[in-house]
Parts: sequence; structure tokens; C-alpha cells
Amino acid sequence: MIIPLPDTTVANILKALQHAREEGGAVALGRVLTLVITTTDDNAETAIAAANEASREHPMRIIVINLVTNANQTVPLDAELRLGGDAGASEVIILNASDELVSDPQGLINGLLLPDAPMVVWWPDAAPRNMSETSLGQVAGHRIADTINSKNPIDLLRVLAEDYEPGDVDLGWTRITQWRGLLAATLDGGIDLGITAARVSGALDNSAPILLGAWLRSELGVPVELELHPKSELGNIIRAEIECRNGSIVLERTEPGFAHLTQPGQPDHVISLPLRNLGDCLAEELRRLDPDVVFGRVLTKGVPTLVTESPLI
Repeated sequence: MIIPLPDTTVANILKALQHAREEGGAVALGRVLTLVITTTDDNAETAIAAANEASREHPMRIIVINLVTNANQTVPLDAELRLGGDAGASEVIILNASDELVSDPQGLINGLLLPDAPMVVWWPDAAPRNMSETSLGQVAGHRIADTINSKNPIDLLRVLAEDYEPGDVDLGWTRITQWRGLLAATLDGGIDLGITAARVSGALDNSAPILLGAWLRSELGVPVELELHPKSELGNIIRAEIECRNGSIVLERTEPGFAHLTQPGQPDHVISLPLRNLGDCLAEELRRLDPDVVFGRVLTKGVPTLVTESPLI
């Protein structure tokens, strides 16, 4: 169900929500959080689709603050409600707001927040400086950026590192969860492998290989070499190698859904390593709303060290 609300107010939006529940049977019970998305009208549908997918695991209210580029909008606020099949397991409130209203986004959405439920804010395009100090970030316990979509991801990573506060996170980090898990499992034998160096190959102008390299640099304390190339159909990360005393541990993607794992003294394995979509990454990030201590350490210590040591970034 899609309900357009032209030239409206927050009070009218709440009345329309209540009316839709009474008439159509839509309910707000079971909503576990409020997700606030700040985006542009060009990218809004992509973000909404990802949030709807994530809502199947985390039923929620989605509030989209749409920074309208349409100069024909002459009223302070147009809105649209999406419920039922048009909203996954969520209810979506799209706010097409004037510059004056967008200047105070927290004031705009205060009346729309779910009571007694955490608020998460997501900037899918480009996160602002000091996410925790923005109008929305001061209220949200969890603040999500996405350096993958930045024109210069390493610059945005530097900004995030300089302004990091617990509760900040990056979907670029979430995208490499499977790589980190597989590599960590190869080192979890309680044996001193004599690790001397590491190497990561991946897409140029993409934060995923940088974050994986920074994680290895931070956690292993050894030099990490980056090999960056134009992005291929295999994904943002192609290969990760950890050099050990008796040989190298190599995890290499051989086709879009699989990778080849080689370890000293072990048989080779073909491992499922699917390419992750935006909704899957967002759903993972919403599973835990406490600060990600490892990400904070990698961002504030691993990334600056890697940038200093690598001539490629």
C-alpha cells in the first residue's frame, strides 16, 4: 500500500499511519528499531530496497529524509507512506523536505520515532564529518556510513578515523566480514605460525581491500602490501595472503561465489564466498547495536598505519 501525502505535516503523517492500521490491518507491533536514512532522490530507492530487505530480519520503521533536488517543490514537506507488501516487514515514511526543514532533521522526525526503540541513522551516499555530532547522530546510538560509495574512499576513511566515536560503523567493514572470518579461522589453532607479512589484492578506489589490509596490519602487527587493480567481476577483494614461516596462507576468489583456500601442510579447499548485496550487509549491521571495538581499533590505528606504509593509497 502506497499513500501519498502532499503538502503535509508530521501530525498528518501520524494520523494517516493510524488510519492505515485501522482500515488495512497494518500493525506496528514487533518493530524493534527506527532506521533513519538521509539520502538524495536519485539514490533513495536503492537505499529503501536494501532497508526493506533487512527489515525481514529486523522489523522496523524506516524514515527516509530525502534531500530533494527537484526545484519544482514549493511546499515545506511532501511525504509518502509505504505499508504492507510495498515495505517488506517494515513501514516506510518518505519525507521530501525543503532546505529549511532538512537543516534540523532531528526536529523534523522527532514525532515519528518509535517509542522505547533504538534509533539507527544511515548515510548511504556520503557520511558527514563527525557523525556523532550531527543533529541525528547525537540521538542515534548507531551511526552507519558507507565508504564503498565514496568517490575517494581512503579520504573518507581518514575522516571517519579522525572523528571516530563508539557507535560509528562503515558498511565497507561489514562487506569484508566473511573474508575476516575465514582468515581468522586459519590462524585459530593456537600455534605460532611465524607470520612475517601479508598481502591483499583488490579493487582500486574501493574501501574493502583497504579495510581488510588495515585489519591484518592492526591484528597481526606485520607489514601489509596492497595490490590494487581496476574492479573485476570477481568482487572488491580478489586475494589475501598471510606469509608464515613454513609457507603462505592464501585465500583467493576464483569465481564470483567461491574462493580457493591454501594452507601449509593442509589440503586445498574450495569455499563458498558469495558476493554480498547491500541489504544483506545492512541486516548484519543491525544485528548488533553495541559499539564494534575491533572496527574502532582498525579504523583509528590500522588504517593510518597502512596509509603511512603503503605507496598505493
